[in-house]
Amino acid sequence: MSGDNNNNEEPVSASQQSTKKRKRKEVAIFGNYRNYYGYRIGQDLEEDPRLKYLKKEWFEGNDCLDIGCNNGLITITIAKKFCCRSILGIDIDGDRIEDAYWNLRKTVKMSTPKMPSKTSRLEDGEGVNGLKHSVTEPLSEETRDTSGNSSPLQGRELFNVISFRKGNFIQSWRTPEDKCYDTILCLSVTKWIHLNWGDDGLITLFVKIWRLLQPGGVLILEPQPWHSYYKNRQVSEVAASNYKNIKIFPEDFQEILMDKVGFRMVENITASLSGSKSGFNRPILAFWK
Repeated sequence: MSGDNNNNEEPVSASQQSTKKRKRKEVAIFGNYRNYYGYRIGQDLEEDPRLKYLKKEWFEGNDCLDIGCNNGLITITIAKKFCCRSILGIDIDGDRIEDAYWNLRKTVKMSTPKMPSKTSRLEDGEGVNGLKHSVTEPLSEETRDTSGNSSPLQGRELFNVISFRKGNFIQSWRTPEDKCYDTILCLSVTKWIHLNWGDDGLITLFVKIWRLLQPGGVLILEPQPWHSYYKNRQVSEVAASNYKNIKIFPEDFQEILMDKVGFRMVENITASLSGSKSGFNRPILAFWK
């Protein structure tokens, strides 16, 4: 009987079940970890340490693209801090895109100024020039900042600037023919593209980025070092196969982007990052088209 068979089975402890669940969560063949930023950033930091190396001029008033945005935290912070005209975050994992929109709604809610529950007495009376006024009336775009300096974006205006989309940038992602970007971010993404699509996929990434950039546009690239590939080579059979056949290594990326793809200038904006956890001290390169 089935009851007797169940009695012969070894009971699975709660710790074993927890370990199994944890192992399943850790398998992310595209680097699409759910809690990526939880261990990517030191717990005592308020924001990602990479942000302090980014220049406002690369984003302010510009159309931007974030490739491999994960849960959107970097995308949202850049939009707020550097006042992008628009920024689109794309990720291959639909669950991460849902997380990104959740984080966006949370950010909007937290940054929206709370209005008084009661309106001004002027609401019921005549204001200047016979117009009615209320203290709950939002500031117009013209009156929000008369200093000429852009202040950090906040509240519901973030919905007009930030968007997210699920897509496979290498195989199927398309933009309108006339759409170009001023700045493209590709942070800690190259390894996963390399392991999943090999050298051809990496070249496709670089060429697509170049074509999507405006003349004078900038690519912000954070490539993972070769030794980190080894730790993830077994995430899938495809990754294991591609790992063995890779001929282009991270130290070759700069030469390929400059000499083969066509970028005209490069700057190493940081050789290391303080504040990131062990294994995440990576150089960030800026390439200009």
